[in-house]
Amino acid sequence: MTDEELCAMAVKAMDNAYVPYSGYKVGAALLTRSGKIFTGCNIENAAYSPSVCAERTALFKAVSEGERDFVKIAVAGGKNGKIASEFPPCGVCRQVIAEFCSPEFEILVVKAENEYGVYTLKQLLPNAFTPENIE
Repeated sequence: MTDEELCAMAVKAMDNAYVPYSGYKVGAALLTRSGKIFTGCNIENAAYSPSVCAERTALFKAVSEGERDFVKIAVAGGKNGKIASEFPPCGVCRQVIAEFCSPEFEILVVKAENEYGVYTLKQLLPNAFTPENIE
């Protein structure tokens, strides 16, 4: 699986987003060490706080199916499904990623068609609170 293919899957996952309030569609594609890919989209709720992001949807789907070893995730998003710039994971998603992934875990953030940035979790969430903090 190339980075470009993973990014394309994140873009495709945007199609399934349920965003009647914000109009911001987000898709994610998570690659596991076993080679499986789990996609996710954001799902909004009228009460707002029960909403869930695409990244967490993909991670929770993978974890619920027994996967725990992740290689990288691609994220794409934009108003009305139009990608105009980077749409990086929110702070809550970064924290959830930190629960399962090393600081070197790669996050591909789609900027435009066939263009993306590559970041590590440590770059996006320095000094993360991890399970080691509670040992």
